[in-house]
Amino acid sequence: MSTLKLGQMILKDCDESRWRLADYEARGGYQVLRRILTENWSQERVIEEVKTSALRGRGGAGFPTGLKWSFMPRQFPGEKYVVCNSDEGEPGTFKDRDILRYNPHSVIEGMIIAGYAMGANRGYNYIHGEIFEVYERFEEALEEARRAGYLGENILGSGFHFELYAHHGYGAYICGEETALLESIEGKKGQPRFKPPFPASYGLYGKPTTINNTETFASVPFLLAMGGEQFLHLGKPNNGGMKIFSVSGHVNRPGNYEIPMGTPFSELLELAGGVRGGRKLKAVIPGGSSAPVVPGDVMMECTMDYDSIAKAGSMLGSGAVIVMDETTCMVKALERLSYFYYEESCGQCTPCREGTGWLYRIVHRIEHGQGRVEDLELLESATSNIMGRTICALGDAASMPVQSFIKHFRDEFLYHIEHKRCLVPPEVQWAGSDIYVEA
Repeated sequence: MSTLKLGQMILKDCDESRWRLADYEARGGYQVLRRILTENWSQERVIEEVKTSALRGRGGAGFPTGLKWSFMPRQFPGEKYVVCNSDEGEPGTFKDRDILRYNPHSVIEGMIIAGYAMGANRGYNYIHGEIFEVYERFEEALEEARRAGYLGENILGSGFHFELYAHHGYGAYICGEETALLESIEGKKGQPRFKPPFPASYGLYGKPTTINNTETFASVPFLLAMGGEQFLHLGKPNNGGMKIFSVSGHVNRPGNYEIPMGTPFSELLELAGGVRGGRKLKAVIPGGSSAPVVPGDVMMECTMDYDSIAKAGSMLGSGAVIVMDETTCMVKALERLSYFYYEESCGQCTPCREGTGWLYRIVHRIEHGQGRVEDLELLESATSNIMGRTICALGDAASMPVQSFIKHFRDEFLYHIEHKRCLVPPEVQWAGSDIYVEA
């Protein structure tokens, strides 16, 4: 079932029947690429426009895209690579699969332009293995682009060569980490690499590589069509353009909503139909399951951009907004999140391999009436010994929800421990994604 709800740029006029090359060209697709190649834009000009736009990475970290592109050693004499991270495995995130499903050519054009700007002639799109039908659609789109002369040798007679390949994963969450993704493409076990060296100097097959998220690449043609300055003004300073937010949980209309950066959260919640059943907003995870939870009243004062969410003590992350109403047991919610990170740890680093199991088991026993008051201090101690002590950020991702849930909802955890049951009355407690258990 489609999760597409609202699109003003990448998802505008897109649906299940309008994803092919002819549809994209009718919307102005590949005109930016054609203009860059026929007018012989310099690499510096493209990169400066992207810098001016304040486009920040849409995969989670929010690193400035133009700055990242400038790190590529363009004069390196050997092969260089552009890689798209479509390994969308963060719980609550479902925007990238819709971009690839409804507007795959925007990603293709964005990657070709990126290759041109950075002097790379090869690209890979690594697609999450559990959305194989999306991988197949992207392969179809690639073939359309090749037949039309947008991929391959001497693109549009310009002398520029670029080839792009799709590569599917096998559903491992850890492969969303960029160096684990590179290892997987190379046919190795998907585990993160030590950094430095960073991918810009030693990436895919040991060559300079730039990795961006699906939505980041899809934004590039629109950014360049309107100009970096205008794209910036769609959003707010340091947060340029539009952003797709995946809204799920206790809302009436869950789905993907493409809105300007800096839009008040209250407006995004209204677009999603408000809190389901007219209930009270209890909490929001604003950036995917690894982002710290924010109490509902604090979230209602936020705008949807990196700086405002950071000020509230969380992260914009991937833009996955998980809404929880007053029927949510926060201990049960944290138990489910902790189980996910315990299962998805690759096991390479001892603090993460062992620590995520500790976190899950302690929260599990609190939820099931076997908790002790000292367990809260033990959880806080365990998270402090995991964070910053692993090769990649999965240890931090497992720890931040634990810390924030206890910080903001400590009374609820203490109630579980002291009364051996949930603070939320069982007759109204949320029982699943689609139903409530009513008295």
